[in-house]
Amino acid sequence: DRMSKLEDPPPLIILPIYSQLAADLQARIFEAAPEGARKVVVATNIAETSLTVNGVSFVVDAGYCKLKTYNPRVGMDALLLCPTSRASANQRSGRAGRTGPGRAYRLFTANAMANEMLESSVPEIQRTNLSHVVLLLKSLGVRDLLEFDFMDPPPEENIVKSMHGLWMLGALDSQGNLTDLGRRMATFPLDPPLAKMLLAGEREGCSQEVATIVAMLSVPSVFFRPRDREEEADAAREKFFVPESDHLTLLHVYQRWRSAGERADWCAKHFLNARGLRRAKEVRAQLIEVMKDEKVALTTCGTDWDSIRKAVTSAYFHQAAKMKGIGEYINMRSAVVCSVHPTSSLYGAGFTPDYVVYHELIYTQKEYMSCVTVVEPQWLAEMGPMFFTLKYSGGRFLNTNTIVEDEEQSLQY
Repeated sequence: DRMSKLEDPPPLIILPIYSQLAADLQARIFEAAPEGARKVVVATNIAETSLTVNGVSFVVDAGYCKLKTYNPRVGMDALLLCPTSRASANQRSGRAGRTGPGRAYRLFTANAMANEMLESSVPEIQRTNLSHVVLLLKSLGVRDLLEFDFMDPPPEENIVKSMHGLWMLGALDSQGNLTDLGRRMATFPLDPPLAKMLLAGEREGCSQEVATIVAMLSVPSVFFRPRDREEEADAAREKFFVPESDHLTLLHVYQRWRSAGERADWCAKHFLNARGLRRAKEVRAQLIEVMKDEKVALTTCGTDWDSIRKAVTSAYFHQAAKMKGIGEYINMRSAVVCSVHPTSSLYGAGFTPDYVVYHELIYTQKEYMSCVTVVEPQWLAEMGPMFFTLKYSGGRFLNTNTIVEDEEQSLQY
């Protein structure tokens, strides 16, 4: 708008750069600007150290960054807008003038930098879910994790909550010792719920399909949504939807991509990230090799997708939510009110299932469930007997943690 008010302004080329941007669009920032034009690169903190753009003369630093922070009390990841650290601010200013004279403009005061910013960013181990780290250390024979000599010691609460989560999955016994299931889970380079899902896939006769889903969950989202073509991208995404499960939607995307010959033009047409899908294929191949080494039977269920949903339930029964209203749920363990994410196949589907499980809980504007699958109450009682029981009653509502499926059967937490 301000450019339009200027008299005959020179051309201004504005280019974004962030980690999940398609590779061909990322490459545009390295192209030289046409004669007489100015190139502006709008970047996340990926530009601090991960790449160097030649010819940058000016850097404008807002002094903020987005950090993914884990809250162990409710088991939720939050993407928080935080002041950047002094070390990061210096890295940002260093982007200017690497190949010639340059200048950095900081949109914060020297006093704010000295007194409000940390010297360096909070180490990731102190703000993330430690379940995989705890499982790995247990598999290496570390008994007392609270006394373990971490380089950057995480909060004790995070360690204790992670151990409790592993106990729920059956990876640790009540004494905190590794179980046989835990030993098998530790062989996979995955978050424990994903490892549990793989092993549950063997039991349910769908290990190959589950391996695909786990691989797709192990890479950044393969869906691409450019700002100037959002409606087209959303319409393309909806064509892959499996209404009862985002996990099955990911499987559907991968199968369609393979059937299309893994073509890059097919990905572009359907607003899919070709690089992400290729990476998912590589991860899947690695998982299959580990499964073979661990003598996990490679089975397929064909179109029996209930088997896959049961395997998903086995991994996420502790992240179950019950319907509270249209599109709104309440976590059955923490009582946190959460919503189906607008990108979910369940969003706007015209029905609100009674029970769902989710891959993770993320806070942006509000609490959203990410990657949701509809489940049956019987499965929750079967997979998580320490939390859920099926009861019978003639009433319609028993208490805040009970929903009646029909006039006789109910699930109680």
